[in-house]
Amino acid sequence: MNGCENMLLCKSAKRVIWGWCLFVAILCLGGCGDRPSEHRSSLYVFGTLVEISAFTQEDSAFQAAVDELDREFQAMHREWHAWKGEGELVRLNRALARSEPFSVSQDMLDLLERGKRYTEQSEGLFNPAMGRLFGLWGFHQDELPEGAPPADSEIAEIVTAAPTMAELQIEGSIIRVDNPQVEIDLGAYAKGYALNRAVEHFRAAGFPHVIVNAGGDLCAAGRHGERPWRIGVRHPRGTGVIASLVLNGQECVLTSGNYERYLAHQGIRYSHILDPRTGYPVKQITSVTVIHRDGALADAAATALSVAGTAEWQRIARQMGVDQVMLVDETGQVLLTPAMQARIQIESEFRDKVVVKPLIQL
Repeated sequence: MNGCENMLLCKSAKRVIWGWCLFVAILCLGGCGDRPSEHRSSLYVFGTLVEISAFTQEDSAFQAAVDELDREFQAMHREWHAWKGEGELVRLNRALARSEPFSVSQDMLDLLERGKRYTEQSEGLFNPAMGRLFGLWGFHQDELPEGAPPADSEIAEIVTAAPTMAELQIEGSIIRVDNPQVEIDLGAYAKGYALNRAVEHFRAAGFPHVIVNAGGDLCAAGRHGERPWRIGVRHPRGTGVIASLVLNGQECVLTSGNYERYLAHQGIRYSHILDPRTGYPVKQITSVTVIHRDGALADAAATALSVAGTAEWQRIARQMGVDQVMLVDETGQVLLTPAMQARIQIESEFRDKVVVKPLIQL
């Protein structure tokens, strides 16, 4: 389970810079004049640079839509933060710890219901109710954690209590739990949810051709003029691109990786993606990229498949309803589903490491 993708608050400056450079390299600027061309703007929110590009001739209206999105994103950042301030999620977790009922907003209700559904589909490998575990490992802070890993006994205490999204009792807008160890962290799927919302925002504002990129994770709609949007996927062990692909209409591309947020101690890196079954960081998988129209689902699935590992990811992917998946394992092997192979272009230096794996029939 990913403990510190909380709306990109914990993304490193290196990824922000890399994501920006990749975005500039791939999305070339359009022409000027009366014809539609590429208009670009950026926001700094959720602790990262969010790049927006729309193919239009309505410059002032585009900037007005960007400004409105900025206000919406700032509200998400404030209300969905897992450990700072007095936003809705902080207040919800405080109530859950006291086993008190709490009335949530419609957006929060939607996120919680999705979290319950994704947890069930992934057989608990995706588990946003493990917020206490994420905090125990030091991932509830903006900087990289320091010091030794938590004691085995502390980890075991949380794992034994088995907090899960299935324990959320939802009656209308009222949320309650009986297990005080339940603490919600939306980080592993709120990013994809927000990116989807951003694309819908621009489409409603009259901009059907748009791409919103948050540090390499993105959602897009329409086309880049006369051609489709084309994007690159970063190699998890370097600054280059492992693959590129053309986006078809409205789609999101989300990646979960163990290479950016971690606890380093005595020469060992402990990933921020935690297995809720054991309480310890995942190994085996270095990164997972998922393409889906639903950004929240793609985000959640990328985390769940990282936890599933090389033995279970095909079955979990099918259960979650995603079929366009690329995994890079700890040996550097690139695992593709047939649906992903059909559309992705792997860079030549990595093609001899590609293995196609069909999803397991249920």
